[in-house]
Amino acid sequence: MPESVPVLDFGSQTAQLIVRRVRELGVYSELLPHDVAEATVRALNPYGVILSGGPASVYEPDAPMLPDWLITTDLPVLGICYGMQLQSYALGGRVVRSTRREYGPAMLEVIAHSLLFGTITGEQPVWMSHGDHIEQLPPGFHPLARTTDVPFAAMGNDARHWYGVQFHPEVVHTTCGRDILRNFLFAVCGCTANWQPTQFVAQAVAQVRAQVGNERVLCALSGGVDSAVAALIIHQAIGDRLTCVFVDNGLLRQGEAEQVIKTFRDHLHIPLVTVQATEEFLAALEGVSDPEEKRRIIGERFIRVFEREARQMQDIRFLAQGTLYPDVIESRAPDRQKGVTIKTHHNVGGLPTDMQMILVEPLRYMFKDEVRAAGVELGLPETWVWRHPFPGPGLAVRILGPVTWQRLETLRQADAIFMAELRAANLYRTTQQAFAVLLPIQSVGVMGDGRTYADTIALRAITTEDYMTADWARLPYDLLARVSSRIVNEVEGVNRVVYDVSSKPPATIEWE
Repeated sequence: MPESVPVLDFGSQTAQLIVRRVRELGVYSELLPHDVAEATVRALNPYGVILSGGPASVYEPDAPMLPDWLITTDLPVLGICYGMQLQSYALGGRVVRSTRREYGPAMLEVIAHSLLFGTITGEQPVWMSHGDHIEQLPPGFHPLARTTDVPFAAMGNDARHWYGVQFHPEVVHTTCGRDILRNFLFAVCGCTANWQPTQFVAQAVAQVRAQVGNERVLCALSGGVDSAVAALIIHQAIGDRLTCVFVDNGLLRQGEAEQVIKTFRDHLHIPLVTVQATEEFLAALEGVSDPEEKRRIIGERFIRVFEREARQMQDIRFLAQGTLYPDVIESRAPDRQKGVTIKTHHNVGGLPTDMQMILVEPLRYMFKDEVRAAGVELGLPETWVWRHPFPGPGLAVRILGPVTWQRLETLRQADAIFMAELRAANLYRTTQQAFAVLLPIQSVGVMGDGRTYADTIALRAITTEDYMTADWARLPYDLLARVSSRIVNEVEGVNRVVYDVSSKPPATIEWE
């Protein structure tokens, strides 16, 4: 079994990002509950353990604590943010609420040599996100780095190979973060980089076979790379016992249903059932403006459609989805109860409690880039592999306010213009997600010699490595001007176009 460095989950929004960074460096990792049994960790052939950040304060009565076995373990440990505070608190240090919280960029000064920092010296830009700090280090630890406001921004016990950092090395804003994690994996833990992402496919196929046995599976095909890769993995596992179902719910982009059906049947050769459910979804969404309610309604409608199709096919108990780990993180899924809900994804927190089918989710702990690598390995067409993500609730969560057929048509036309111009400028692949949003705002305009009072379209384009953090794309002004001009002139009822220059965090990628 390959060596591993698992991450114990204390609820950070970037906990799974730590796992991703470790995997990128060639070491296998999994995100495990913070109170995991030692036997579960030992079964993974661990060379070390990383403690994630989290939203709690270590001195609160119900704060998650270190498992007892870890306190006496012989394994190297790296604590990140809350994880570092927890190390200090559990081993005799003192953690207090800060008078000045640190959220965002900070300048770190490395003040002592250690295996953790290696050749990293001097001042380094890092990303902070904490309201508590360590006032006194535990016995055996010494300071490794500081910031203006935090005297113990990193600490170490070299004899025990336990280290802690108050900042987040897993995010791209910490420029030395990858080197710090590399030092921990190889200089501290002694790992040898013997794992590759392509091992995911074989592992996922085996897991599906073990879960499903000799039964049949219905796969919810959305048209994106996630559900397509899930379908291909499951098809490898169980062959013709898989049937895919594509639901045209009226919330799709322009021409999308036809494109999905053609591509799927021409390239994948897996049985596909198409369901027309536009009226059913729009009736359920009538008058609904709250985004969380939209997601719950759409999640439930999807399940009811799939249950209905499964009954018609007979003897299908399993429903497959292309759920990714960012969905699980933001939705605070049942297996991640220490996380905070950012938004309910229709295929995670939006599922009805009385659903009759058992979920099969081979991609549940994978990131988008890992899924794309799997798609290439499985022979998925490049145009499908590199499609921008499209939310499961579709345009319903890109229309702020009530969803109507007229508003859907307005947004479809505007979005199609934006995508066409991005592709014409060869900028589609340089942005990782781009789309239009219809705002619940009307404003005064002048068209011809007359006054208008019409809708506003917001354009959103981001660049990202992992979809957990993202920056707004610096698109050329002439491109934005061309898109704006086309939308105002070609889409009836729109007289204003704006561009979203918000990053994640503090914003999310989608507006709802």
